[in-house]
Amino acid sequence: MFTGLVTDLGKIEGVERSPKGAVLRVATGFSELVLGESIAVDGVCLTVTQAQQGVMRVDASLETLGRTTLDQARVGQQVHLERALRVGDRLGGHLVSGHVDGIGAMVERAELGDSLRIVFEVPERLAPFVAPKGCICLDGTSLTVNAVNGTRFDIALVPFSQTATTFANRPLGSPVNIEVDMLAKYVARLMGKPGIDGTSVSDAAWLDLLTRQGYL
Repeated sequence: MFTGLVTDLGKIEGVERSPKGAVLRVATGFSELVLGESIAVDGVCLTVTQAQQGVMRVDASLETLGRTTLDQARVGQQVHLERALRVGDRLGGHLVSGHVDGIGAMVERAELGDSLRIVFEVPERLAPFVAPKGCICLDGTSLTVNAVNGTRFDIALVPFSQTATTFANRPLGSPVNIEVDMLAKYVARLMGKPGIDGTSVSDAAWLDLLTRQGYL
């Protein structure tokens, strides 16, 4: 579990692809990494399989590559990094699982006082899970949604976040990993609404589940 607060900007130093997936070598300022611990890399929860001299190795499966922007990872690319939460840590952002729901894109950017107003577009199936003043996780960064217009929404990136993330310097059209608020996903399922995959639980299946659980 993560909080969506980027604590290090890593740099990809190597990408080894194979028919089974890919191995990424990422330079990081994290110290005392433990083999097997979880690290969010641009919002994707990955496992550290090797760590030495400021470089960690993480493996990405074909499933992960097919559902995230890591399929386009390249040497020299900066990535957002966050270590998993520990019991007692401050929850400065919002609860983030590191399980990407889809890929969106940065479509507009403009100055807004000291901040940057950035507009992102999400797949249509994810649009119902984006709400004004709600939380969303983009490339592992917990952000507050300002306004929503169909499949587009905007955020305001404050000066600190402009230097702590890569959003201020990316070209328009850049893809981003999206994780919508997990509470919204559970509420949609409980109400029988279409989920992030566009499907929903039928009324009959819902009644059967409630009956088997002893509620009816």
